[in-house]
Amino acid sequence: MIIALDAMGGDFAPAATVQGAVQALAKYDDLELVLTGDEQRLRTELAAYDYPRERLTIEPTGSIVAMGESPTVALKEKKDSSITRAVELVKAGQAQALVSAGNTGAQMATSLLILGRIRGVSRPGIGSFFPATDCTPLILDVGANADLKPQNLLEFAIMGDLVQRITQKITSPRVGLLSIGEEPSKGNELTVAAHQLLSAFAGINFVGNIEGGDILRGTVDVIVCDGFVGNVVLKLVESIKGYVHGKIFAPMVAGLSGSSGEELQRVFTEVSRDLSYEEYGGAPLLGVNGVSIITHGAATPRAIRNSIREARLLVKENLVTRIAETLDMEI
Repeated sequence: MIIALDAMGGDFAPAATVQGAVQALAKYDDLELVLTGDEQRLRTELAAYDYPRERLTIEPTGSIVAMGESPTVALKEKKDSSITRAVELVKAGQAQALVSAGNTGAQMATSLLILGRIRGVSRPGIGSFFPATDCTPLILDVGANADLKPQNLLEFAIMGDLVQRITQKITSPRVGLLSIGEEPSKGNELTVAAHQLLSAFAGINFVGNIEGGDILRGTVDVIVCDGFVGNVVLKLVESIKGYVHGKIFAPMVAGLSGSSGEELQRVFTEVSRDLSYEEYGGAPLLGVNGVSIITHGAATPRAIRNSIREARLLVKENLVTRIAETLDMEI
């Protein structure tokens, strides 16, 4: 399996991307990687590692889309960028998936323009895994679309259902609609209409509306919402780790010593791991005609490695084909 990695994307690229790539190659014997980016810089980074050279190649590119640049720049002015080349490799069949921690807007725009949409998908969405008490819910959309129609949320529910069947091995994922109350009549026009669509659709296990407090309780496996709401939720959850450390953990540790302090440290380490984006890898851009994984801009080597792991799994399980087939049959 060949995966293209935008090796220049991310706050700590190319050091973090190269190290993550080397870690992934060591973990998966069936994996080949194509690193897109500045060839000289990448070879300099790779010189520090021992890795299977026959399973890693470099695809030289002439430019980088900066994190703050408009996606239009990537499409019109930087057609030789590392992210664009990674997407082109998937389109050409020279790679089965791509991973990038770079400019999210650029990745979305180039993936949509070059790969196109899966048949039956009107709007692609970004899915993100969240920590919960007894499961790992997927929430989508978390930022691709601020304004949506009820049909879009139904498509998200179907795609999220398939992702959870693949990644979490859940036979019948519970799907919930994020709203301001459990009653079907609660919410804005979008959620009320979407509730009606989801309730009438027999192809998923729709359990009804959920509220914000249900997310971390793990009451459902798939959470659907528009990208405006989803992005607010995503940023809030990402902030919990810092809040818990500063307000609870640090003051408690300051007053403890010995085994008590060590035990508290162990517990906080476990909680931090659950709340860390590094643990879950990247967020799949669902609905484009190819596996495109969006990784956190502050991606560490571990996050890159886990994003590659996720891309590999979605390719092995034929996610794109299964989405197209399901939408053909069900909608």
